[in-house]
Amino acid sequence: METITVNAELQQLKNQINPHFLFNILNNVNIMIKHNPIMAAEMLTKFNDLLSYQIDGSTKEFVSLDDEIRFLTDYLELEKSRRNRFNYAILKEGVLHTIKIPPMLFIPFIENAVKHSSGNKNMSYVDISFKINNSQLLFFCVNSKPQSPPIKTEGGLGLANIRRRLELLYKNDFALKIHETNTIYSITLNLKI
Repeated sequence: METITVNAELQQLKNQINPHFLFNILNNVNIMIKHNPIMAAEMLTKFNDLLSYQIDGSTKEFVSLDDEIRFLTDYLELEKSRRNRFNYAILKEGVLHTIKIPPMLFIPFIENAVKHSSGNKNMSYVDISFKINNSQLLFFCVNSKPQSPPIKTEGGLGLANIRRRLELLYKNDFALKIHETNTIYSITLNLKI
């Protein structure tokens, strides 16, 4: 019975989609259709790919790390297309194509990074790296923070959900560290694979 409960909780945590992101993308595509229909079509294609991956991933226990990184890249490309001063980088080190992970594992970190990098008058950024070393996957994500901090809102559900999901999936085989300064926010996640 406990396995059924854990599986149900994992499914619920995995299936949560940020509705603000969905509405923002659709709104941006609607506006862009009049001004740049080619770019609007490209955005819809990427959006379609994102939704397909989320739906497909909700039925799988594991996906390739390469597929997960492509999903994150599409997500960041959509964010970049709707924001004027935003850049991102994804670095990969080691043999990633053989690694299998639970789907949608990293997107809550990336959504959080994108959300908290916005509002900056300067260029904002999200830098991500994936490193495979022996039987470890090291994920690192750092984002810029606005010069004037955003107004605090209720929330933090995404980080609480991912922490719980990691506990259910990896038990004691992970380490999650969060670091914050006045100018950056970073996540380091080490997974035994």
